[in-house]
Amino acid sequence: MEKKSTSAKAPKIKNPARKKTRKIKKNKIFVLDTSVIIYNHQAIVSFEENDVAIPITVLEELDLFKKGNDTKNFEAREFTRILDSLSRKSSLQEWVSVGNEKGGKACVVMNQPHTVDACKIFGEDKPDHRILNTAIFLAEKYPDHRVILVSKDINLRLKAKSLNIPAEDFETGKIKNIEELYTGKTHLENVDPTVIEQLYETGFCDIADVGIERGIANHYFILTDGKNSVLAYFNALQQQLKRIEKQTVQRITPRNAEQVFALHAILNPDVKLVTLQGVAGTGKTLLALAGALEQRGEFDQLFVARPVVPLGNRDIGFLPGDISSKISPYMEPLYDNLKFIQTQFREKDREFKNITEALENERIVVSPLAYIRGRSLSNVIFIIDEAQNLTPHEVKTIITRAGENTKMIFTGDIYQIDTPYLDSQSNGLSYLIDRVKHHPIYAHVRLEKGERSELANLANNL
Repeated sequence: MEKKSTSAKAPKIKNPARKKTRKIKKNKIFVLDTSVIIYNHQAIVSFEENDVAIPITVLEELDLFKKGNDTKNFEAREFTRILDSLSRKSSLQEWVSVGNEKGGKACVVMNQPHTVDACKIFGEDKPDHRILNTAIFLAEKYPDHRVILVSKDINLRLKAKSLNIPAEDFETGKIKNIEELYTGKTHLENVDPTVIEQLYETGFCDIADVGIERGIANHYFILTDGKNSVLAYFNALQQQLKRIEKQTVQRITPRNAEQVFALHAILNPDVKLVTLQGVAGTGKTLLALAGALEQRGEFDQLFVARPVVPLGNRDIGFLPGDISSKISPYMEPLYDNLKFIQTQFREKDREFKNITEALENERIVVSPLAYIRGRSLSNVIFIIDEAQNLTPHEVKTIITRAGENTKMIFTGDIYQIDTPYLDSQSNGLSYLIDRVKHHPIYAHVRLEKGERSELANLANNL
């Protein structure tokens, strides 16, 4: 008789020592520079579950910005109010919830002792170096956390990296891929000749006729079949592709397809917000002014403004004379374009006199942008030139001032920025184009061909 084995497999016993320990993810600590605060006062709530440290030096610098009417003054005051609200919860030297959905915390860090002194390394005791010292102190105090300096100041970021401190730009509101920024136009080749014929005969066709399933409101097209071409745009109200004809306004005639599109957008009564982006000499400001003057009978006033960016980042206070004399150099490019339009007529012509009278009666107002802010803009057509020198928050502030029957035109070159803390990805014009694209009351055109002169084109190209 075969004997059965009575042996059995021993049960596996879990060894507690072998139990995998879950690595707890530590929050990052972001140290904010003053430049971030005056760019966006809500930066403190923009880091999700991570913590935000505010060096006491930043508060000292913000105190210098609290008086004034510029956006940086507004940002400084608003941030101070946020901190004041947080201080009611607990001492700001302790980590306190900033109230965002992810549970981020913030605190104010006083000047503390640390092993490495940036002031000594760089040979000067200045605010930037004291902010670096705060980052060094936090890295030593919280070795399990990744401490990162956040600054819009490139030089400060470079100094931080030279001390092995991770440093980043403030990314909120920054366009990720500027090369893919909406252009507002499409060039379609090999279009069916019958479609082009239909556009010339009837003025419209179905968007599907050019191989597009769904149209984008106020998007422009150059359609060619190899021999003939036609300009058109998608009318979202009628859901049709409609032909565009070249128009001459104030004796200014468009010289290329993009300029035809730009003028069409400016004159289109269904479009309340227009952006024109392009390099110098593409005709942005001139077309905006010509189109606005053509419509001045439909609005009470024409406002033309641009941000004042002092030369060498020096305040306009250093310029001689009264306030009118101080701001005059910054407004001259706008007057130059007005004069150019005016000189298309003879002095005896009514159109010539109309511009002079409108300036005298303030039906045309040319002013620094800072003097326009705070006003309620109803029944006006408003041109904002050099909009690339504005922050996203400034652009939002301007647009929210629009009242009934107001049209706004933003012009600028996103690669020609004169302010130190903005670039092609973070300026207000790029942000506006990216966020508002495809809206039914919005139109955008990127102008690419320079028309100022052969010499200007040479400079842009080479």
